[in-house]
Amino acid sequence: MSGGVGPTACDIALPKDQELDFKEQQDQPLKTSTNDHNLKNNDPSSTAPQQQQQLQLGFLSFNQLNSLAVVVVLSASGMVSPEDFAFVFFSFIYMHIISKVAFPSLHPSRDPPNAFNPQNRFLQLYVLIGATIGLFTPIAYILEGVFEGDKEGIKAAAPHVFLLASEVFMEGVASSQKFSAPVRAFMPAFYNARRIFTIVDWLRSEVHKVNSENGGSGWRVYVGRGLAIANMAFWCFNLFGFLLPVYLPKVLKAYYSGTKDKIQ
Repeated sequence: MSGGVGPTACDIALPKDQELDFKEQQDQPLKTSTNDHNLKNNDPSSTAPQQQQQLQLGFLSFNQLNSLAVVVVLSASGMVSPEDFAFVFFSFIYMHIISKVAFPSLHPSRDPPNAFNPQNRFLQLYVLIGATIGLFTPIAYILEGVFEGDKEGIKAAAPHVFLLASEVFMEGVASSQKFSAPVRAFMPAFYNARRIFTIVDWLRSEVHKVNSENGGSGWRVYVGRGLAIANMAFWCFNLFGFLLPVYLPKVLKAYYSGTKDKIQ
């Protein structure tokens, strides 16, 4: 063997064999270039953007995997009611129904345009605040409650965290499967409205947890109340101050404008 540096003393061949080897070496690049050309012409997924699109359609994103892990853990703990499970299942079915009946995708081959610029600093900060108040801090509150023995606080906060993690997962599903923009905007409004009721139950539980045996330490009462009030204030504003008056009308206007252009 030459090791890629040309003939050596061990590469002994007859003259006729050398001619055959030379012809094979000359023909190999031509065959390779021809095969590559045919593959590029016949294979629609040969370009890099299309390969990335297939990866996005075939695999879950990092945020979806984390949200799915939270959903599985809370489901296995027995702290999620059957009504919340039914709500998530219904949202999945209903999302497909309205995508076929009310808001079909105008351009199935490409993603619908975003209502807002994803690089907007204010929007990124707003999303980060929502994730911190609604997901990260309640998860830490639940984990700390396991060590404190605060069964009531954990049980009260778990439905909200479960539904928010399910919302993140379902939004990823709606984005990856090329649903129309109104369907994708429908998911956060749908889940946000449902979670307000779970936050009300959470706040009511924290208020009546003062002298309970399974209420944990005294400081958890104040932390739990403050966390429930913060989530109530943020998600009520998110629903009634952003999603319903700003986000949904903007998405629907862009969608119906595209529908008119397509008809004309």
